[in-house]
Amino acid sequence: MRAHAALTSVLVLVLALAGCAQPDGTISHAGGPQPAESTAPPTPSPRPTRTVPPKPPLRPLPAKLPADLRRSTGVRTVALTFDDGPNPAWTPKVLSQLRAARVTATFCVVGREVQRHPDLVRRIVREGHQLCNHSWRHDMDLARRPVAEIRADLTRTNRAIEAAAPGARVSYYRQPGGRWTPEVVAVAKDLGMRPLHWNVDPQDWGKPTAATITRRVHAAARPGAIVLLHDGGGDRAATLAACPHLIADLKRRFGIARLR
Repeated sequence: MRAHAALTSVLVLVLALAGCAQPDGTISHAGGPQPAESTAPPTPSPRPTRTVPPKPPLRPLPAKLPADLRRSTGVRTVALTFDDGPNPAWTPKVLSQLRAARVTATFCVVGREVQRHPDLVRRIVREGHQLCNHSWRHDMDLARRPVAEIRADLTRTNRAIEAAAPGARVSYYRQPGGRWTPEVVAVAKDLGMRPLHWNVDPQDWGKPTAATITRRVHAAARPGAIVLLHDGGGDRAATLAACPHLIADLKRRFGIARLR
């Protein structure tokens, strides 16, 4: 009996060892093969999503232009205005033509172009021309945006002008595209600028020929006219070619003077 019990114990021990033995000769303490340790990088936690509030809708344009825009010189002489500069390709040539004709004009400057070409702003002022704020980046919808955005845009442009030509006076603001609202008019006035429109537009931005530009200005000009032209925003070769003819015509018929 004792021998049988001893034999049974030995057999149980052998079977147990055989069941736990691993192919490499090791013994599993958990009673079976252990999984290999994972080397995969931990899954990153997802970033929290940030909710962006929707932009307020643009206000509608009024059916009519606000009444308190300057659309005439108020005297017999006419005024030339040049928009969207300063531009290094065209503004110096326009300035040279104005100097040759002994007339002055108003330059409606875009803030980011002022920042890029401050030397041209200084030349405009040095040669006796008037400056006008024409917004920071020629945003056609600026007048329809929240009042805080309008104010920030006009203020930023005025600061760029001041940095380029310290002490230069900016008496006017012209809304890109003439898309005025009462809000942009109020902001411009609050910043000490008079809203400046026009009443002669030969649409030189559409790149008509020089002869067409000259003919359109001649046909539309009346005493006190404010003429809209461009020295920036694109190829202004036709405008440049038209300027000697239209300047001579306007000088002969009405006289040309800088806005006051």
